[in-house]
Amino acid sequence: MRDVTVLGIASEIFPLIKTGGLADVAGALPVALADEGVRVTTLVPGYPSVLAGLAGVESLRHFTELFGGPARILRGRAGGLDLLAIDAPHLYARPGSPYIGPDGRDWPDNAQRFAALGAVAASLAVGEGNGVAPDIVHAHDWQAGLALAYLHHHARRPGTVFTAHNLAFQGNYPPSLMAELGLPASDFAIDGVEFYGNLSFLKAGLFYADRITTVSPTYAAEIRTPQGGMGFDGLLRTRAALLSGILNGIDETVWNPATDPHIAARFSTARPGRRSINKEALQSRLGLATTPGALLFGVISRITWQKGLDLLLANLPGLLGLGAQLALLGSGEPGLEDAIAEAAAAHPGQVAAVIGYDEALAHQIQAGVDALLIPSRFEPCGLTQLCGLRYGALPVVARVGGLADTVIDANEAALAAGTGSGVQFAPVTQEMLAVAIQRTASLWREPATWRRLQRNAMRTDVSWRRPAARYVALYRALITERAH
Repeated sequence: MRDVTVLGIASEIFPLIKTGGLADVAGALPVALADEGVRVTTLVPGYPSVLAGLAGVESLRHFTELFGGPARILRGRAGGLDLLAIDAPHLYARPGSPYIGPDGRDWPDNAQRFAALGAVAASLAVGEGNGVAPDIVHAHDWQAGLALAYLHHHARRPGTVFTAHNLAFQGNYPPSLMAELGLPASDFAIDGVEFYGNLSFLKAGLFYADRITTVSPTYAAEIRTPQGGMGFDGLLRTRAALLSGILNGIDETVWNPATDPHIAARFSTARPGRRSINKEALQSRLGLATTPGALLFGVISRITWQKGLDLLLANLPGLLGLGAQLALLGSGEPGLEDAIAEAAAAHPGQVAAVIGYDEALAHQIQAGVDALLIPSRFEPCGLTQLCGLRYGALPVVARVGGLADTVIDANEAALAAGTGSGVQFAPVTQEMLAVAIQRTASLWREPATWRRLQRNAMRTDVSWRRPAARYVALYRALITERAH
């Protein structure tokens, strides 16, 4: 059976540019697919870090005008990935976040910047110039959504797959931009890109794709309801036969406690005792009391309402009353950031917070905390809990989305059966989070039970093997369908 060729489209990709889980998926999935006979080339914007990280660069194509200036399409490799980068300084040569300017607001030309990503992808996908003409175009999240609207107007095009990583991020813009972005007026309709009076990049992906995936089975069900659909539930119910939920995995070469260069002591299921060295090292680094018997909770998260960190703050007195500690890493909403910083200042030795993102510290938290708190109000998949399972940091999670699909609650039945890999709670309220924290503390006071749960967690398959096989099956089915 011949190899399948895929043009991926993503606005960020690890290890070159990362703001969240999208980058991890865009970077890890192509590697896993290669083992299944799928060759992926990913198109990304040419941010400074992307252009600096490309090796073996060659120029593939030149655009004299791309939404306000010239552009080159560069081909190269980085981190074992085959990449195409849009070298367009007028769009992408900016410091800091790929989406947000120094004033804390979205770049005012984000519509043009990500329309360019979609337009270039469509042009390459149909073989224009030195195009790549793949079997499948796989677009990730709203930033890539317009590619599928552009492709819709080509009679001969590849099959298309759109993965919605989080429906909360939609790329909605005024309809007055339709002509500037090269979209026909007829596309601004319910059966098109119109979404409550706006032009929606996310709607373009969801409406025009031949297949839609999202990143967990539970989230795929949730987004077909008014509560979870963010306004798209009607469309997604209509297209339910084309929608599937495929869990994310993690890159087990990057997240491997037996080989991790960022942690104080490497460990495994065969040598779990060395994990305690990492706990002490983390406590020392963050200024927490180096008390081995204290239950150390960790948080690695965007600091937002979605992630439920306001619920955690409300539960902090109860958590500390149990003699527990908290180590937090993340950034996000200024009000929540300030409240977290104030809590850390008020409880030295018990609460530590690092506002920002530090990849090495993220690894150290996974390796050093006893339990990982993830009280998200909604969570399409979540990668943090997958890393926590791999590192034996028992996830304490809301029973939503991918959290529900990946963590086995250590209830009485699970404990009796010798299963369980964490703690789930529902509904997502302050009171139920308090119960989950207390349940976790009770399990912690039973060392033999805790060690068994930890072993279960570390043996959980969080790799890309099974998800990659599902994507391959989806690609091949779509290719066969379009051939007839």
